[in-house]
Amino acid sequence: MKTWNFGVVGAGLIADFHARAIRDIPNARFVACCDTVVPKAEALAGKYGAKAYSSYEDMVKSDDIDIVTIATPSGLHMEPTVAAAKAGKHVICEKPVEITLKRIDAMIEAHQKAGTRLGGIFPYRFNDLMVPLREAIQSGRFGTITYASVYVPWWRTDAYYKDSWHGTQKLDGGGALMNQSIHMVDMLCDLMPPIESVQAYTATLGHTMETEDTAVAALRYTTGALGVIYGTTASFPGQFRRFEITGTKGTVINVENSITVWQFADERPEDEQVRRKFTKIQGGGGVADPAAITHENHTRNFKAFLDSLEKGTDFWISGPEARKAVEVILAIYRSAKEKRLVKLG
Repeated sequence: MKTWNFGVVGAGLIADFHARAIRDIPNARFVACCDTVVPKAEALAGKYGAKAYSSYEDMVKSDDIDIVTIATPSGLHMEPTVAAAKAGKHVICEKPVEITLKRIDAMIEAHQKAGTRLGGIFPYRFNDLMVPLREAIQSGRFGTITYASVYVPWWRTDAYYKDSWHGTQKLDGGGALMNQSIHMVDMLCDLMPPIESVQAYTATLGHTMETEDTAVAALRYTTGALGVIYGTTASFPGQFRRFEITGTKGTVINVENSITVWQFADERPEDEQVRRKFTKIQGGGGVADPAAITHENHTRNFKAFLDSLEKGTDFWISGPEARKAVEVILAIYRSAKEKRLVKLG
């Protein structure tokens, strides 16, 4: 079994999640990290027995590294991703893959030219409950799907935004949608047909920040089904994220990592097993404290990337796939700014 050596760009909070995820994969090693704030890179590297660099330009040239993970502020993902491609390294990039479609497309093109892989990070896709939910949708158990929506009523303190890149247009690319709610937007991109159009409002109501802390958008999917995206960081004290899907033959409501409603017209024996397995609301990390999430699904995300490399198959969350959630969010921002319906695609 090949051992894959990882280098991490960035040494902040999310970089430590990457390091822990890599540590928990038997055939992976965290061998290097870099940060322009050298003491931060040295601290993270020292914690896991890796080598510290002061720049990604130097780190990606190392022959010891096979894969680079990107854990910088969102608006700084493109440059190290392109540099890694030119150095022949695969890349797995934290969400959002970048904050503009032009920058994302440059990342995708760089890896296509280099023959390397670009993958995204959306850990929610790897929750256990997604397996029966995805199977129910794909097998048509909902009948005609009429509605699918996500809600992210989270809370962040003023300190989270003060003297920070969070909530800035340049480095965050947006606020509650682009940074926090993007996980659930990706859930719609993963499970549902493409979103055809959005009609949205955004506002900054609870914080002093450049971008939005509250957003709501009405959706129409290409099938004609409707939905809503609601995201905020101004809902004290923070509530569990929620996904609802309903149709002419079934309804499922997912709250955090549980299923609170699982009902179908064609009741099957395994339905009660699903209800029992996912009846307890677990998780809650992230509703008020970004450091409270666990790294287990990051581990699954990284392992799936390695599996695709070893098998020579397409990665589930490829660059173009990770791009979809950003495209939806940018359409919502445009709709809110221009006060009109915006069509995607």
